[in-house]
Amino acid sequence: MMCAAGSVRVKLKGGLAFSACGGVRFLVSASFWRTSGRRRARPSNGSHQPQVPYLDAAPFGATMSDSMASELRAIVDELGGEAVFGRRLKRDTDLQTAIREGFPQRVIEEVMEAADLSIKELAACLDLSPRSLQRRRREGRLARYESDRIYRLARIVALAKSALGNRDAATRWLKRPNRALGGKAPLTVIDTEIGARAVENVLGRIAFGGVS
Repeated sequence: MMCAAGSVRVKLKGGLAFSACGGVRFLVSASFWRTSGRRRARPSNGSHQPQVPYLDAAPFGATMSDSMASELRAIVDELGGEAVFGRRLKRDTDLQTAIREGFPQRVIEEVMEAADLSIKELAACLDLSPRSLQRRRREGRLARYESDRIYRLARIVALAKSALGNRDAATRWLKRPNRALGGKAPLTVIDTEIGARAVENVLGRIAFGGVS
């Protein structure tokens, strides 16, 4: 995959990685690019340009498939795994169908555990009332919009764990006020997709060696 502005890649834990191309960051699997360990030869004109790793791209179709599968697995794990859903979730379309049908109520407990949240904190993240969420815990399935918001939270939690290395570091970071987010804690701004993207951008900077 070529990018006129150049591409940069940082590998994260859990088989996920950030890839930057022209300033745009993507979450892709660690297999998307393979670093061969070779270095670019010094230019024949004698200039001393910094040497950078030579990236050997694997076949695009295979690596993109691996990328999507890795990201999907990470998100499904935060939702409790396939056992909670009672179905296979191997493709994006499988998860889309599950969202439209409504996640099983057990997902609420799984996400609370994954993100170390109380029912009140979870309700605030999802822009729902605690009473409504408590009621959903006793019912069979969540509404479509509730499922979509929980998916968004699971996506952020999976990304934070990959960028920060472990669950404890991720959950602490998600709850702390962040200067890059205007002094707000990441969990308080992901009630909208725009806010979630802002959190993903901050995590991207952390993955590239920045401090946020």
